[in-house]
Amino acid sequence: MTIVSRRAFRTLAITLGTLAVLLFGAAAVPGLAGAQTPPTCSSLTNIRVGRHVTYDRVVLDFCGPGPSSFRGTWTTTLIADGSGKRVSLPGNKFVSVVSQNETAWPTYVGPKKFTTPALRNVRAVAITGDFEGYLTIGLGLRHRTWLHVFTLANPSRLVIDVGR
Repeated sequence: MTIVSRRAFRTLAITLGTLAVLLFGAAAVPGLAGAQTPPTCSSLTNIRVGRHVTYDRVVLDFCGPGPSSFRGTWTTTLIADGSGKRVSLPGNKFVSVVSQNETAWPTYVGPKKFTTPALRNVRAVAITGDFEGYLTIGLGLRHRTWLHVFTLANPSRLVIDVGR
């Protein structure tokens, strides 16, 4: 049995730690273990809906910058990100809106799924995904019509307009 001195053990531990940093690009910094770094993405704070003369509007409010990219697509079913399970919403047609560089956690405390009885075409809204900087919103609609997705600034918002 070989006895290793404290100094040799410490040297070996430092060498292995340095090697881990070089290989994996990460290190544990004792003084910063409990510190939180500011998020690099924008956080959802509210979901609002509104009825207009010729369209229904869904607005996602964010603190911080708006999404770096986004897209709205028509789909036959809404799928939950991560699990792959079908998301059930009232409606005959469905829209999935994916925005990049966004998150709902931890700032959004509202419902993850809700109906919109005051709107004419949009029947329901649901957060169908919030994973690795991608936020996905699903809409259940009465019928297929025009769709317009865009951002507004000051404050940051993602707007989804759906024709009646």
